[in-house]
Amino acid sequence: MVTSETITNALRSVYDPEIPINIVDLGLIYEVRVQDDHVRIAMTLTAPHCPLAGVLQQNVKGAVEKLEGVRSAEVDLVWDPPWTPDRLSPELKAEFGM
Repeated sequence: MVTSETITNALRSVYDPEIPINIVDLGLIYEVRVQDDHVRIAMTLTAPHCPLAGVLQQNVKGAVEKLEGVRSAEVDLVWDPPWTPDRLSPELKAEFGM
């Protein structure tokens, strides 16, 4: 069975197209829900008018649907709460001196 942790680990392979950092460590993933073989992800972007939003959503969907045990995935863009640098992983905060 697929777990939220499995999904989150797979999402570490997806990078923001403009920043060479994975979307998990950037803090873009707000929620991962697994119900049987369906996954629903709530995520945000660093900027609301990102021209690559569709590409990033497809990359997330593709990374999740490649996993054994996943039949389908939905990726919802959310804007509340808005992304801020506070959402960076502790490792990235340390790397950036925050």
